[in-house]
Amino acid sequence: MGGVLEGIRIVELAGIGPAPFAGMMLADHGAVVIRIEREDQPPVIPPEFDILGRNRASTVRLDLKSEHGAARVREIARDCDGLIEGFRPGVMERLGLGPETLCADNPRLVYGRMTGWGQEGPLAQAAGHDINYIALAGALHTYGRAGEGPAVPVNAVGDFGGGGMLLAFGMLAGILSARRTGKGQVIDCAMVDGAALVSALTWSLKAAGMWTDERGANLLDTGAPFYDVYRCADGEWVAIGALEPAFFAVLRETLGLQVSQHDPGLREALAEAFRQHPRAHWCALLEGSDACFAPVLSLSEAPGHPHVAFRGTFANIRGYPEPAPAPRFEDPPC
Repeated sequence: MGGVLEGIRIVELAGIGPAPFAGMMLADHGAVVIRIEREDQPPVIPPEFDILGRNRASTVRLDLKSEHGAARVREIARDCDGLIEGFRPGVMERLGLGPETLCADNPRLVYGRMTGWGQEGPLAQAAGHDINYIALAGALHTYGRAGEGPAVPVNAVGDFGGGGMLLAFGMLAGILSARRTGKGQVIDCAMVDGAALVSALTWSLKAAGMWTDERGANLLDTGAPFYDVYRCADGEWVAIGALEPAFFAVLRETLGLQVSQHDPGLREALAEAFRQHPRAHWCALLEGSDACFAPVLSLSEAPGHPHVAFRGTFANIRGYPEPAPAPRFEDPPC
């Protein structure tokens, strides 16, 4: 498939979660990604359902512990711009495939290493998952309502926002540098670092005295009633994000509220208003306005929403919805 990354070649050591997500992003936009799977490990997700594994140029199954398997990886990597691996620190070195070896074979190689804790540090060799990385980075503490425990945001923040997407950026930055200088890079992409990075705005607000360490007491964590979700008469939910006074004024007028944006009674007034009618009523009344409104859609509902369907946000290639490649690239009008 052609795309803006046409001409870039990546070898990807198959794994789960963030590393294949990075490979997917690169492949979605035209990079040739050669996926190497281990002979002794069956895929976690059957290939016909594996969205993260899409658009690979080819898949090679090898015994990485064998001389033949290691030699084949070295052969493929000699002709590639980058390599992606997601093993614990030291595993690739024990296989004879560490950056010292592969970058000696190919000095322009960008060697992308995806881990939770990073290549070095007291926890570098410890097992972990998304929930652990975002916890240590301070991110998990910020998710949740007042008086309640932290709310786990599935595995979007560590694995994908602070992991795979960050690695995809790092790979492209490294490849641009290598094409300019002739020298590759080793990328130490750690999800604990990435989870902190995607929380940059929260840290800015905290430094400015505009964010406290108390959950559910801040502008963007449900502490503000005009940035929250509300239940409707049919048990479905809607999301309100009327932060700016002008947008709140639209919401207030449409709902006929008698309270101001910072009135202590606003939360109950909004809750009472929304529970009077089903979600469809509020969609008909508020969608498309400047009230900053959206229905909270389930995974089954989201692909069918008119705006999402118009945009083609989801594709239906294999008989089920899957997120389409993003972002989109168009020829400029000039």
